[in-house]
Amino acid sequence: MNVRGRTRTRGLRDAVLYECEVAHVRTAPLRHAFRHRTYLWFIDLDDVPRLPFPLRLLARFDPRDHFAGTAPTLRAGLTRWLAAQGVDLDGGRVRMLTHARVLGYVFNPLTLYWCDDRDGTPRCVVAEVHNTYGERHCYLLRPGDDDTARVAKDFYVSPFFPVDGRYRMRLPEPAERLRLTVHLERAGGRPFTATVHGERRPAALRALLGAAARHPWATAVVSARIRTQGIRLFLRGLPVQPRPRHRPQEGME
Repeated sequence: MNVRGRTRTRGLRDAVLYECEVAHVRTAPLRHAFRHRTYLWFIDLDDVPRLPFPLRLLARFDPRDHFAGTAPTLRAGLTRWLAAQGVDLDGGRVRMLTHARVLGYVFNPLTLYWCDDRDGTPRCVVAEVHNTYGERHCYLLRPGDDDTARVAKDFYVSPFFPVDGRYRMRLPEPAERLRLTVHLERAGGRPFTATVHGERRPAALRALLGAAARHPWATAVVSARIRTQGIRLFLRGLPVQPRPRHRPQEGME
């Protein structure tokens, strides 16, 4: 059963759900791995889903949760940030992979935006990273033919890694399957890898209710699991790295 009533809801025609497995593997200075399951939304920024109450408790997309949090829409927030980087999409299409707010709460470790020019040519990918300290940072990526991009790490995420090294991200745009990989590369190897694998589901009432039942309050669970794993690493003796002062990027003030 699709939620299609235009007087009550919008933006679901092209929206997609991905039920995912997220894996984190740390290999240095000690080995540690964990996996968890969740679900993500893949939406068009020009047609952001707006569900009727009470379904809105299960999925709400709020511009305050992204970029500077001060733009009137998600699209406006992205446009302002891209303009600060010298990028103009000229109205081209943008697709966003993200968690929605659930029961009023959201935590998005990584939100991705696939950005096209007006003629449909892929222009860039924006990776928006949130840490557990309430800070945000975006990376402008230009993946090559293999959908892989490299960028210097300049944002504090894990308290057990300093702000150095580079990310190697493989970010093909989601289709029937979602397959994302992020490596942290430092001198001597790749001490950390994160992967996200998911299966496409239509954004229909049955799929949304099923995902919400299988993963209740999903975004709060993601946040809690990240913090729990951090406590385990600390108890295993992994030293905490100093957190530098975070300076908001231009376009994120």
